[in-house]
Amino acid sequence: MSNSTFQIKQQLPDYVRLMRLDKPIGILLLLWPTLWALWVAAEGLPNLGNLVIFVLGVVFMRSAGCVINDYADRDFDLHVRRTKERPLTSGRVTTKEALSLFALLIVASFVLVLFTNKETILMSFGGVFLAALYPFMKRVTYFPQVFLGAAFGWAVPMAFTAETGTVVEETWLLYIATLLWTIAYDTQYAMVDREDDLKVGIKSTAILFGEMDNIAILSLQTLTIITLALMGNQLSAGVVFYLGLAIAGGLFVYQHTLTRHRDADMCFKAFLNNHWAGAAIFGGILIDYFFK
Repeated sequence: MSNSTFQIKQQLPDYVRLMRLDKPIGILLLLWPTLWALWVAAEGLPNLGNLVIFVLGVVFMRSAGCVINDYADRDFDLHVRRTKERPLTSGRVTTKEALSLFALLIVASFVLVLFTNKETILMSFGGVFLAALYPFMKRVTYFPQVFLGAAFGWAVPMAFTAETGTVVEETWLLYIATLLWTIAYDTQYAMVDREDDLKVGIKSTAILFGEMDNIAILSLQTLTIITLALMGNQLSAGVVFYLGLAIAGGLFVYQHTLTRHRDADMCFKAFLNNHWAGAAIFGGILIDYFFK
């Protein structure tokens, strides 16, 4: 076995951690809106090829986002308790290796998109731009969560163009809902590190909202449900769809009870709970189309 092969095998756990494959919550939070969009665009029966492409694309792009985020934050992460032992910050992975891995994941994602259509290929450049831009926004604006929402939500119009070749009014309602939801749960996530972020000068909506953070999050979640309900009305959705929204709304209220004291562990628990909210919404869409 060559030295380079041995070194790669030794570093494999660090690459896994760098891509956060050991913490799949980010993949799930990006996957749910992607599945919402595929099912709505295809009216309940998405193309199997597109389904495989987009699921793999979610894994690759979320992994790429984590790598470039850690590259951008490598100096800041040294001063944050939760992140100071990350592979790039601790020196177990070099900046050159991280950038090479990022490039490889982007290329792999683009290869997947080549199996769709011209409209989706053109759309993909916007997704790469947003994914690469987001990590650097926390230095210049208190709204990095908005950029993350824009990046995560970009899978929605791409899913529509892949299935139908175009975007419609429902596309943008779903995109707006994804944007609002992402800002809400990433603000919960930012609440976990707020004290450390203040010390090192990282900006976030959690810092911007201050004592109004919980009210702002619940307002964003309420707007998410309203926007999805408007989409459901456009689609003449049935009662099961709205039941899914009701379950998600109940989970949002539960999250509010977790974050009301701003305890870091409870804020993180609330953030993780968003997986179930996304699943509930997808379940409503899936079953509604099944009975149609």
